Amino acid sequence: MTTELSNFAARLLPLLRDTARQTRDNDFNKLALELFALQFKHNTAYRKICEARSLTPEVVEHWTRIPAVPTAAFKELDLTCLAPGKRTAVFHSSGTTEQKPSRHYHSAESLKVYEASLLSWFLKNVLQNCGLRIADCGLVILTPPSEQSPHSSLVHMFETVRQKLGGASVSASRAFVGDIAGDGSWTLDFDVVLNTLHETVEQKRPLLLLGTAFSFVHLLDYLAENNLHFRLPKDSRVMETGGYKNRSRSMPKTELHQLITERLGIPSFHIICEYGMSELSSQAYDGVASDGWRVTSKDSLPRHSTLDTRHFLFPPWAQVQIISPETGHEVAESETGLIRVFDLANVFSVMAIQTEDLGIRRGNGFELIGRATLAEPRGCSLMTA
Repeated sequence: MTTELSNFAARLLPLLRDTARQTRDNDFNKLALELFALQFKHNTAYRKICEARSLTPEVVEHWTRIPAVPTAAFKELDLTCLAPGKRTAVFHSSGTTEQKPSRHYHSAESLKVYEASLLSWFLKNVLQNCGLRIADCGLVILTPPSEQSPHSSLVHMFETVRQKLGGASVSASRAFVGDIAGDGSWTLDFDVVLNTLHETVEQKRPLLLLGTAFSFVHLLDYLAENNLHFRLPKDSRVMETGGYKNRSRSMPKTELHQLITERLGIPSFHIICEYGMSELSSQAYDGVASDGWRVTSKDSLPRHSTLDTRHFLFPPWAQVQIISPETGHEVAESETGLIRVFDLANVFSVMAIQTEDLGIRRGNGFELIGRATLAEPRGCSLMTA
């Protein structure tokens, strides 16, 4: 482990825990350039990419010029600053089993940074802006537990939320209702899910329901086949992270949310969307959550309550650009391009990540469109708008 990167991570942690702090462009630029120089020095594969583009710390003067690595490169290269003996965990991309997954290596120290990033932004967007505490809610996670999916960054995220926010009151055996089939696909224990839903309705306790889009499709199809409807208690929330992985029928997000409302009784403005991937350490949430849930009367809707006005925002320690694939430059407001993320929480790998996802530039955020044409399907980075 390099002392320089460890010192940077230690200085970054207070920023990751304070989502109210506004990171000015000058502050972000200073941190980004410092991290770029450290990663150029300690990440051999990344340094070769930068040198091939003639973009080195000596010539890059602004964070927008820092070379971004395509997510596909994580399949072929060890894009890490960690020595082999320090790589105690690895997250894989969640594409189909026939594809070679990407590899994002972690150590105990890098996971500490990752978890600090995910927890504070999850709290702000999923709970605090909704006026909820984890202790107020039941928790159901529509994925297998971490011991069955040790290489899933999404499952690690959910397990971190369970441990840090739920504590001893929410056991892993009760929270995780998914399993892994013989072909490696994720399945659901519908008996456990139904029992939990019935208990939630009887106890009138809000439920926090987390999962991928394809897991929700499996659940909704099962409810439809058995003609089941629930009206979950007031203040219940759904957080869905897109992705179908060819393991369920896919559907537009509007249709998915309508079915969640129809079958579970959760209104669309209580459904929160998350965008993340294994190569990043920070996540984006859509504008409904980040703009808050305040209403003027019990019959009125929160601001930005319709899907066509929702857009994703990363936390202050991550910046996003929407890049034209034709010119390589950032597009204008309301134009479409590829999503590029500069994530300071990626201390020990690569800060600048070029995704294969299309988005529309919306201020300092973006509206998610989906996968670019010819890009391989990825499980948790695709949300069909």
